[in-house]
Amino acid sequence: MLKKSKTLETLLVFKVSSLYLHSIMREKIIHKATELFLNFGFKSVTMDDIANEMAISKKTIYVHFANKTKLVEAVTFAVFENVCEGIDGICNTSVNPIEELYDIKMFVLQYLKSEKSSPQFQLKKYYPQIYNQLRVKQFEKMHESVKDSLQNGVDTNLFRDTINVDFISRMYFNGLMGIKDETFF
Repeated sequence: MLKKSKTLETLLVFKVSSLYLHSIMREKIIHKATELFLNFGFKSVTMDDIANEMAISKKTIYVHFANKTKLVEAVTFAVFENVCEGIDGICNTSVNPIEELYDIKMFVLQYLKSEKSSPQFQLKKYYPQIYNQLRVKQFEKMHESVKDSLQNGVDTNLFRDTINVDFISRMYFNGLMGIKDETFF
């Protein structure tokens, strides 16, 4: 009985360890793919490029991601989550709504400025479903954050109580996202 218990314990430790290592490798692939995609673009970076940069086989990447589209999706939403964490950090530490809105704007603009190959444009062109999902998530996050900040400003008498918080929040989002639109700039 004791030997069987030890065997099960060993098997459980092995399973947990392999799941942990699987998770670590997945995160490493996402991290390297993010770096390459943001520097060179989604279209020009191949699975071979990522494998070569990481000194692993393509098969290792395909163990974690069924195809390049799934990797692009994972990278896109990992980057989105990082941006959300930054926005949340600003919202949690801001002293007043005016500074909060300014800091959010500067954070998002700094992030967009660091994109070298217009990943949003490439997402829109080559991965339209992922792009559309991202736009919805971006809008929801920015709309919620800006709306809360504006409402806080109204509640503390920094902003007039007659402003249309929902409308201004939508305008704010369009202004921030429009700055990256190459049609206008």
